[in-house]
Amino acid sequence: MHHTKLFSVIVSVSVLAYGAVAFYFLPIATFQGELTRMALFPESLFGASKSQPQLDIRWMQQASMQEADVLVIGDSFSDSRVWQTVLTQHQLKVRTVSWNSMQGICTDFSDWAKVQGFKGKYVIAEIVERNLIGTLQRSFDCNQTHYRAHSSVDAPRYPPAVSFDPTQGNYAGQLSTGIKTRINVREYEVRSRARDFQYWEIPNNVKVARVNNGCTYFSHARCNDALFLGEDESAEVNVKAFDLFESHRARLQDFIPIWVVVPNKTTTYLYPHKTFWNEARQRLNMPDLLQVNQHALQEKIVDLYPANNTHYSTTGYLLMGDAIYQTMQRAAAR
Repeated sequence: MHHTKLFSVIVSVSVLAYGAVAFYFLPIATFQGELTRMALFPESLFGASKSQPQLDIRWMQQASMQEADVLVIGDSFSDSRVWQTVLTQHQLKVRTVSWNSMQGICTDFSDWAKVQGFKGKYVIAEIVERNLIGTLQRSFDCNQTHYRAHSSVDAPRYPPAVSFDPTQGNYAGQLSTGIKTRINVREYEVRSRARDFQYWEIPNNVKVARVNNGCTYFSHARCNDALFLGEDESAEVNVKAFDLFESHRARLQDFIPIWVVVPNKTTTYLYPHKTFWNEARQRLNMPDLLQVNQHALQEKIVDLYPANNTHYSTTGYLLMGDAIYQTMQRAAAR
């Protein structure tokens, strides 16, 4: 009987101890952004607190290939169909497919598009800076289109959240993740207090970096610092890109092509000296998204890229869409 009571006490104490530990560690391991999730940093430090515009889901409808005015070939910056809402609000019908499904703008692209029933004038090819050379090279090497239709292509997309509470946690995660997150917070607190703190490379390909005038540009709690992908480089975009763009000219001659290169988040906030976009605007009539981003920062647009994410906020996407639409207008007038 004595042993039974002792065992019950031990079990009860263990459960209470585990509950107390979980109560302390788990709530901070609630991740909303991909960078906070990768780096194991809490949203209470790097989650945006400013609301974003509300989009109407009707503007996010996917057009069929046969009815589309515009064919978009893009990566994750296009998959959400957010920037495309600028085009659809101008009564354009847009179909968006991914580089993965297309493989590239292959040698037979014009014939393939016609067989698919595409009668539109515009082909918009969007690539994020870090993947530019690799994507263009694979596209150049592609001779025959083998389109792989994924079920997600025509699945509905929903407007991004207008806001979220960065301090709201839950208890559904793994305790080990909560412990690692708490350890990262403590190390960040020590490192960021140093006078010469500039950046900290974290495992899982993330770095936290100090941003000049950061609290002008971000709404999260530690707004002097933001999270970035560790692989993003300070170097200028490889000039080989222009040769690769030129190599696609004949494949797109039946359409009005609009090339779109989205600057890395690090380029916008840490390395804005790059000249690629200015040259590309002059040579290719490409929208100068780096200039758009810099103008937004000068106008004190907050959370153009949220600190916890690699992608634009809704505000950033709408600025991107407006720049693309204006480029289309200029191209049509030529």
